[in-house]
Amino acid sequence: MSPTSLRFVTRPFMLALAAFLATILLGIAAPAVRAQGAGVKKADKPLYVEYKGVRIGMSAEDVRKKLGDPKDKSDAQDFFMFSDSETAQVYYDKGKVMAVSVSYLGVKDAPVPKSVFGTDIEPKADGGIFKLIRYPDAGYFVSYSKTAGDDPLVTVTMQRIQ
Repeated sequence: MSPTSLRFVTRPFMLALAAFLATILLGIAAPAVRAQGAGVKKADKPLYVEYKGVRIGMSAEDVRKKLGDPKDKSDAQDFFMFSDSETAQVYYDKGKVMAVSVSYLGVKDAPVPKSVFGTDIEPKADGGIFKLIRYPDAGYFVSYSKTAGDDPLVTVTMQRIQ
């Protein structure tokens, strides 16, 4: 395989892997953060309410009408690949959206924290960013994660509060 073709195989795989790991970490971290009550801000109304028309509680059928055919599909999860730098995973519970996790490789098409939360987020010393805000009235939380580096991975997730 040429180096160019390896890049096309590796980048989608890395996006999928990163989205999967982010989702796993959020699933593990959310209960711990909830139990500690630290680092989690509560707000009344979320600014980030949908991704390309997909909202929490929407049916899987409606999601597929909005986003098209997923690259991988099941009753529990759909994986959509829109480009080498943008993927989305939609998770279902009883046929309804319970979480949407969108990953962007690089910052070109990624949303900035202000468009997700309405305010900027102070980066950590290494340049990375993480913020999670719970919206109890809306029934879900929104998180924003950006890795440090020249080609960062940005993941925006909205997930129903259990």
